[in-house]
Order: sequence, then structure tokens, then C-alpha cells
Amino acid sequence: MARRRQRETPEAQARRVAVRAWRRRRAITGLNVLAAVGLMAVVTFLVNAVAERFPQQLQLAARSRHILSEKTIALLRGLDSEITVTALFDAESAYYDDVSSLLREYAYAAEAIPSLKFNLEIVDPQRDIARTRELARLYDIESGNQVIFACGEKRKVIDIGSLAQYELEMKESRVERRMVGFLGEQAFSSAILNVTEKTTPVVYFLSGHGERDVEDFEQGGYSALGRVISRENIDIRRLVPGEHNRIPEDCRALVVAGPDRQIADAMIAQIDDYLKSRHGRVLLMIDPGTQTGLEGMLEHWGITAGPGVVVGRTFSGRDLIVNTYGEHPITQGFKNVTTMFYMPMALGPLEPSGNPTALDKGTGSNEDRVRVSTLAGTGPEGWIETNLSQEPPIFDEAVDHRGPVAVAMAVERGAVGINAELQPTRMVVIGDSFFLSNRVIDSGVGGSVSFLLSALNWLVERDSLLTVAPRVPSLLQPELTKRQWRHLFGWLVFGIPGSLLLIGGVVALFRRR
Repeated sequence: MARRRQRETPEAQARRVAVRAWRRRRAITGLNVLAAVGLMAVVTFLVNAVAERFPQQLQLAARSRHILSEKTIALLRGLDSEITVTALFDAESAYYDDVSSLLREYAYAAEAIPSLKFNLEIVDPQRDIARTRELARLYDIESGNQVIFACGEKRKVIDIGSLAQYELEMKESRVERRMVGFLGEQAFSSAILNVTEKTTPVVYFLSGHGERDVEDFEQGGYSALGRVISRENIDIRRLVPGEHNRIPEDCRALVVAGPDRQIADAMIAQIDDYLKSRHGRVLLMIDPGTQTGLEGMLEHWGITAGPGVVVGRTFSGRDLIVNTYGEHPITQGFKNVTTMFYMPMALGPLEPSGNPTALDKGTGSNEDRVRVSTLAGTGPEGWIETNLSQEPPIFDEAVDHRGPVAVAMAVERGAVGINAELQPTRMVVIGDSFFLSNRVIDSGVGGSVSFLLSALNWLVERDSLLTVAPRVPSLLQPELTKRQWRHLFGWLVFGIPGSLLLIGGVVALFRRR
């Protein structure tokens, strides 16, 4: 071998030394790569172990409708329960990403609360038919696109379609809806509060005077509203005159829904006593042109009802488009919501006139003062129409009254807050009862159900979550279907990079030649 090396030319010796050096460098490079890969694997393992033991979440978005508010976090921290949440909706739904991401935020927040067990299951009815049928039997639901919250025997079902706020727009003689807000956190947090309450509120509906009935399935009935209220874990009962000598003790709120005749004086006295002596809660819906006998009681609490109907922005001439709301806990989340009323009665605050039956709204301590607030009404463009036979209504400066005009008002008297020894008296008055009928609720037009539930939650003191505002998207997403999103994803992730790799390979091939 030594002789062969002696016979090697200087060029061959130099080539052999170079090859040996190249092999040494390649071996060293390979060892470095292996060491780097091994070190990275160890670091990745350690980071995941630490993250699993001490989970933390970093929100990089300045604005997101999936970030839980401090009020919701405080609600979860105060719970000592096991909550089961089942989301039953199609993965192709336009709300899938928003709803699933928000629910996972709840599950993540619950992981840091030892007293709270949050079980989350998301089921696609199109892919898991057997599980869908099982859930339908368990929760007595008929369709998908719903989120079910359950705690013990209590449950709350939320329709996913109700989680978006829409603004009605008139385009080329047709009404179009534009999404302006996402109500997911408000709805989910309220559902959690409802199913974890220790007691179930009882709400009585007065009957016997032509009121709308929660067991009436006709277009003008309230059966749809009854189902909505029951899903809020509120016990609905009927109050029949003569069965009680006073409003029942377990009544958290009394609803008088559109009586079409005079209410007996004895019944009015019971309602009046319920408000004055027992700090009661009343939701009163009265229609124009009806003498109910409640007019004097309303004046006692600082509200005038009628005469005349409220006219303003309208689609058909008989409806009233309302998107002007007062500052009140009931309407705090209604900034971009349109509520439809139907020829509502005009309401207003009682003007000081020395009437001895009217309570003093301007003097005395906060506990004694009656606080009257406008909830909803028209702007300056509306007016009170006194000629009900005139179609279409035309403003007559001689007899009609220019707006703003209220169609819904709230009354509160008594101390509020954690230091209050007695609950304050509360009353909500709405100049329309048809806006909550089966016909309106089934049509899905307007925010009538949201308005009613917000008012009812305030009356029964479920108002701790009324200030969770809807999330308004700061950017508009392209209106693409799931299939179009998948095509776009494929082009961005595989199509464009693949094309670049192909071009690079062709260029490299030609350069080698």
C-alpha cells in the first residue's frame, strides 16, 4: 500500500486528502444535525410538559368576539357545579367557527377553576346521526343548530340562529338583514346563570280579561313566547281572578299581556297592593283603544298611556321600526338592534301638575323616588297619531304631537345595590302586545323576543349579565361558503407553494444541464 501511495501522482494524493476531509466534515455536520434535532426534541418535550402543568393563554388579537369578559370570568369563578354543554350543529354552518371557538374559551377558563366542571361536546348532525338521535331524545329537541346547557335537572336550549344581531335594510322594495353583532357570550353566560340558579323564578300571567294566553297556538296567541320563557328556566303559571285574594307569595313577576276589556277593581287593587306593599314586579302590555282600568295606577307610578298610536319609520304602514333606546340596563345591549312594534300606544312620563295621586318623582331620598325611564321609542321623525281611521297616517300639526315618543318605559322605586335591605319595586310598560304574538315570533323579524327577555330578566333580578354587550366585528369577513373557504385554503397552502417548488425544480434542472 505504501508502494502504491509512492506511485500516486501529486494530483491523486491531493484528491484523496480532499475526499477524506470532505467525509470528516460531512460526519461532523451529521453529528451536529443529530445533536440539534435531539436538543430541539428535548426542548419541545419540556415546553409541552410545562405548558400542560401551568397552562397559559396569550390573546394576540386587539379585538375578538371570542375573548370572555371579566363579568363572565367572575360568574364562572363563583360556580360550584358540573355543567354539560352540547353543541349540536352543522360544521358547514356560517356560525360554526364563532360558536365553537367561544365555547372552547369557556372550557379553557373553567380548567383553572377547581370547583367548576365544564363538559363540552360538539356534534355534527350530518356526520354523527346516532349521537344526534340520542341527544334529541335526551333533551327533547326536534332539530339541530342548537346549544344545550344542562346542570342537574335544569337545562337551557339556545338556537344558534338567535346569536347574531341584524340590522334591517330596505333595498329595491325588499327587506335585507345585515349582521352587526355577535351575541354568543351574552346568551351563553345567561344560560349558565339560568341552569345554575338554586331556585326557579315563577312568573304569573293574568287571565280572565281577554289577555293573550301562553297556551293559545293561534297566530295572535302566546304559545311561542311561553316556550321561549320556559327555556329560560322560568316557571309559568296562570293567575285566574277569584282563585286568590292576593297575588301569590311565590310570584317573582306578574305579566298582564294585552287585556281587551276592563279589569275588575278587586284585581287592580291586588296588583296595586303587590307593587306598593310587597315591592312587586309587573310587566304590563296594553294596546291602543282599550280601557283596562289600569290608567289610574299607571299615573300613580308616573306614566301616561295614550291617547293615540305612535307612527314613524315603517315598512308596511302598520308596523313601527324602533332602533332608538334609552339608557337603561334592559336596553344596554340594543345599540344595533331593531325592534318591530305594531301600532303601539303612545307612552310618556307624567308631567308635574299637583295631582295628589301621582308620586313625587323629583324630591325625597333615592329610596322614595320613582325613577321613570324610557326604554324604546321614536326619534324626532315620529309622532302621536290621533286619527286612527286615517290611512296612511299623515302628521297634522294642529292635533298630532311630534316625537320623540316612547313606546316602552320602565319604573323603579326603592334602594338598589348590595346594601339594599328590600328589593325595589319594578314595572315595565309596553304599548303593544301583538309584537310578541306567535305570528311575529315565528316570522323571526325584529328583536321582540330579545327585548321581552331582557325586560323579564331585569324584573326577576337576573340583570347581573345584562351588561355583557354584543361583540361587533371590526372587520367584515368575505361572504364565502365552507367549500369556497376550503378551495382558498388549498390554493394558499398547497397550490401557490407547490407552483413555486415546481418552477424552482425546473430552473434547477436546466441549470444542471
